[in-house]
Amino acid sequence: MPEPHAGPGQVRVRVHAASVNPGDRYLRNGSLGLASLVPPYVPGMEAAGVLDEIGAGTVTDLRIGDRVMAMTMPTEPGGGAYAQYLALPAQRVTRAPEGTTHAEAATLPMNGLTARRALDLLGLSAGQSVAVTGGAGVVGGLVIQMARAEGITVVADALPADEELVRSLGADLVVLRGPGVARRILDAVPEGVDGLVDTAVIGSSAVAGAVHDGGVIVTLLGEGPRALRPAELRRRSLRTYMVFVPDYLDDRARLDRLRSQAEAGELTLRIARVLPAEQAAEAHRLLEAGGVRGRLVLEF
Repeated sequence: MPEPHAGPGQVRVRVHAASVNPGDRYLRNGSLGLASLVPPYVPGMEAAGVLDEIGAGTVTDLRIGDRVMAMTMPTEPGGGAYAQYLALPAQRVTRAPEGTTHAEAATLPMNGLTARRALDLLGLSAGQSVAVTGGAGVVGGLVIQMARAEGITVVADALPADEELVRSLGADLVVLRGPGVARRILDAVPEGVDGLVDTAVIGSSAVAGAVHDGGVIVTLLGEGPRALRPAELRRRSLRTYMVFVPDYLDDRARLDRLRSQAEAGELTLRIARVLPAEQAAEAHRLLEAGGVRGRLVLEF
């Protein structure tokens, strides 16, 4: 690939680390069905490194040499984060949290904005309750921590081996993960939770029983506010939304809020393993094998 340079309104990041996320494999294997994309595909939605160029006329508080983190879109002409250099709009880049490694910082932008978007769609307030499926996952864990920081009661699922982890992230109640999880959430909160974030993508109809009438369900993919919903969801006036993280792609204020929360200890940056960029294929194989706790990260 040609080496990119920062144009007007852009900055360039010398990438030192890029995280490997579930969406990356869908770009790689063609599941996204984006006919407009042509090889070579460059996956990756989040990276960390050092700012090394500022484009002409770009307004930014960043300076050459700053340690930064960034979110990018692999479906755009410049490609994704698996690259040594990224030229990006300045609003997609902010300082990395103080005290973090490049690998740690690389796990925060996209995963954090996904969790933030999910909670914003729920629209809950302190004193209300949320259930989280996939509580041991990276996004699920961030949802738990963000919700707790806002005074929201959290019920999360976990396998027995992950229960201690999920509790350490701040879950008030932990139920067994797997078939029948909605029933177990309802046993824990008999009145039903106010909202539910389905990071495990179990499906609205499968988790609806855990949410009280008029509540909200947010899923990471597969369903949206305009999707045809099962009769039970309509009858109970349950609202369903899908997180579309590019909605926050250019929202630097929210990206920088993630930095502040990480520095304050409100968010935990979890790494499963760091691999050299040349082993990206191995990282994808590990991800697809399942059971990864924390993010796999590529180093450049």
